Amino acid sequence: MNVTVLVGGVGGARFLQGARELFGVTDFPATAPSAGSVTAIVNVGDDAWMHGVRICPDLDTCMYTLGGGIDPERGWGHRNETWNAKEELAAYGADPDWFGLGDRDLATHLIRTQMLDAGFTLADITAALCKRWQPGVRLLPVTDDRHETHVVVDNPGGEPGEKVAIHFQEWWVRHRAKIPTHGFAQVGSDAATPAPGVLDAIADADVVLLAPSNPVVSIGAITSVPGIRAALRATSAPVVGVSPVIDNKPLRGMADECLSVIGVETSAEAIAAHFGARSGNGLLDGWLIADGDHAEVDGIEIGSAPLLMTDPATTADMIRAALALVGVQAP
Repeated sequence: MNVTVLVGGVGGARFLQGARELFGVTDFPATAPSAGSVTAIVNVGDDAWMHGVRICPDLDTCMYTLGGGIDPERGWGHRNETWNAKEELAAYGADPDWFGLGDRDLATHLIRTQMLDAGFTLADITAALCKRWQPGVRLLPVTDDRHETHVVVDNPGGEPGEKVAIHFQEWWVRHRAKIPTHGFAQVGSDAATPAPGVLDAIADADVVLLAPSNPVVSIGAITSVPGIRAALRATSAPVVGVSPVIDNKPLRGMADECLSVIGVETSAEAIAAHFGARSGNGLLDGWLIADGDHAEVDGIEIGSAPLLMTDPATTADMIRAALALVGVQAP
């Protein structure tokens, strides 16, 4: 079975652990999919240039998590991290001072930046970095092009009503999403195209899964790349999403803050309606929600299961329940 998963962030990385467990993928995959492969199409909207290096938080979180290098307490960043470079940058007064680069993590960014400067694409670089981590899942950036999420906020130093766009990382990390916010924009989206292999991964899949990642700035950022939404609607594979909320609350992150900005209620039903049914103009054939939550959306098959991803085996059971919604029998 070929499985394609749209993912972003910590929740998406843990979801991939369950997919790898369920489908028995253990060897590092080649650049092309093979029978029984799991391909992750990963959000790049959080990517940013800082201190002269290219940072890809979602790609790195997936790579570290699947490769056993993630910090288990934070759920992001490198295990056994040290912060000497961050302290020295602060001593020099370097901006941004609100974003910390760990020493081990910095090595990844340095290699990526050197390869970008040498003309390699982000997809090629990701494949090269994965040789060190052996994730057992093919990680593809949704695009090799710039497709950064920026956030429209009140200009703190401007005239009343004046607005300014800041990078998502500044809104998320520096301001903790607690400033007046008016919308999201993808910088570079007009010129962005799906990375090589992305559209084929959707078209050739036996099932496409939307991980329980942030529906606005992770899944939403992926589907805003030109061509992705059309590919999801055209694929012969069923498309099943997993709710990112339990008891109408996100488990981590600030999905509720993002949803409120676009006027969507933080509930399993409202998020499903936001994605919409493929039988209409949307994306979903099935939607798995947490036990005890409620959702009813025309054209979408709804099911429930425990959604706490406590370990890969439990997450695998959750994915098995999602597949059952659309008649796909898991291994």
